[in-house]
Formats: sequence, structure tokens, C-alpha cells
Amino acid sequence: MIKFIKSPKLKFINKAKIVNQVPNHIAIIMDGNARYAKKMGLPMKIGHKIGSENVKKIADNCIELGIKYLTIFAFSSENWNRPQEEVKYLMELLYEYLSQESDELQKKGIKILVSGNLENVEEKIRKKIIEVEESSKNNQALTLIVAFSYGARQEIVDATKKIAIAIKNKDYTIDEIDEKFFTKFLYRPEIPDPALLIRTAGELRISNFLLWQIAYTELYFSQKFWPEFNKKELLKAIDNFNLRDRRYGKRKT
Repeated sequence: MIKFIKSPKLKFINKAKIVNQVPNHIAIIMDGNARYAKKMGLPMKIGHKIGSENVKKIADNCIELGIKYLTIFAFSSENWNRPQEEVKYLMELLYEYLSQESDELQKKGIKILVSGNLENVEEKIRKKIIEVEESSKNNQALTLIVAFSYGARQEIVDATKKIAIAIKNKDYTIDEIDEKFFTKFLYRPEIPDPALLIRTAGELRISNFLLWQIAYTELYFSQKFWPEFNKKELLKAIDNFNLRDRRYGKRKT
């Protein structure tokens, strides 16, 4: 069940009444780095660099507002098909982010988790991921989940394979399989489902992101490119979220 937390620093006007709830977990598809760079007359690499720096700002905003989980879609399984020069740079950018920002993240109390199939990721990056996850595991201000080399269909396939092996080994029976059981075999089963999914840059699709987890997630699409997405835009998304009537399939009474 999706939970909410109250933030004394935040108030929204919702049909003439004050609402001060923020989602416990927000997921973001960070789209538009390259288009932002083109718009500003900058090299594409600079667009990606500014986009990575914006993650820190939005993470700070989440801590300020009392949001406990932030999932960002950093690199999809389909992104491996991009030009090799761009892929190489994005790999370097992740390594640089994890290496240079780890101390700052520790000071802010941010826990880092990476979610995805890392088979194609080079060893030094995998080692850095393990190192940062271990060093930040006790932090509680915010859990930042970086979806990297991630694809939702692949996640579901990987979970199915794990279950099949477990059944074959007679660790479980087929009758034990239900939604709760299946969830335990996903990449990050300990993370609650997002209450709100934001996509930037005006695209109106999910792009193979968290397909299992967003069954009852509210969707919000921003016209801003990711490097332009700031606290004001985040508040707009949360304000819009608070206008939703969330019934989870139940009839309105």
C-alpha cells in the first residue's frame, strides 16, 4: 500500500482546503538533456552533465519536503543502442557521480541504491556501485534509487527466471505464487511502489519504466526539459497529485 507523509514545510491549495501531504515515493523519467543542450546551443555532453547535476538539486528538494524515496531513470536497457560515444560518456558520468558525490551524499544522509541488470556494465562501475551502496546503507534522510541499465520488461523476465529456478529446486511451490510473492523477486523489492511518476520534456509515454510498480501510480507530464526541472516544477507536480481522487479500483462513496 502506498503511504503518505506530512510535511510541515509544504501546503497546497486543493479546492479551497489546505492539503499538506507529499508522496512517500516519487519516480522521475529524466527526459530532455540532449534537447536542452540543442536549445541552448551547447554540446550534448554538457546537457547530460547539467542533467546529472540537477539530480542533486531535486534530491535536496525531496529531503526538504519530506519525501523518503526518489527513483530516477538514468539509463535504460534500450540506451545501450545509442551511439557508442554517447554510451561511453554516460558510463563515465555515472562513475564520476558516484565517485565525486559520495562524501556529499553521506553528509546529507542519502542512501544510494542502483536498480537494473548490470551484466553489460564494466567491472569498475559495478565495484563502485557496491562500494557506494555499502557506505550509504544506514542513511535515512532520502533513499535515492538510480535505475541504470534498467528495463521493466527485463526486470519481470529476470524475476520469472528466478522463480522458475526456485520452483525447480523445490524451494517453493507453484501455489505460493501471487502478486506479493512475485514482487519479492524484482530488483528492489524492499522499495515501496511510487505514488507519483513524473516525466519531463513533454513526452507522453512510460518507456519501459517500472511497469509492475506503477499499477496505481499517478502520472504527471512536465513540458520542461530535465535540466530546467526545478523545485517550482516539482511543487506543481505534487500540487497536481493532491487534486487526484485515488480509489484503487474501488467505487467512490
